[in-house]
Amino acid sequence: QVQLVESGGGLVQAGGSLRLSCAASGRTFSNYAMGWFRQAPGKEREFVAAITSGGSTNYAGSVKGRFTISRDNAKNTVYLQMNSLKPEDTAVYYCAARPVFLKSTPNDYKDWGQGTQVTVSS
Repeated sequence: QVQLVESGGGLVQAGGSLRLSCAASGRTFSNYAMGWFRQAPGKEREFVAAITSGGSTNYAGSVKGRFTISRDNAKNTVYLQMNSLKPEDTAVYYCAARPVFLKSTPNDYKDWGQGTQVTVSS
């Protein structure tokens, strides 16, 4: 099992930027693919981005070109740089871990953090 703790959420105006961090512990971080998901009130949890240990990435179409996922295996941390934020990006953002391969469905991820709130004002 991997323990995950997100940080970096907050309130930002539209057009602004935030960087989320997710610190992992408990297992060999480099064995895991890491994903970011988000959930807005009344909506299902949706995929945002994912990255393999080697740095291969995948993004949801709604964030491609604005968000960047990265990881530092030496620090057991994955990041989500969010630029050009829009009010529709408002949600609780979760990081998640799964062995090796990239997936974009929440059910494919076993370990989850507690989430961090991102609010984008118009």
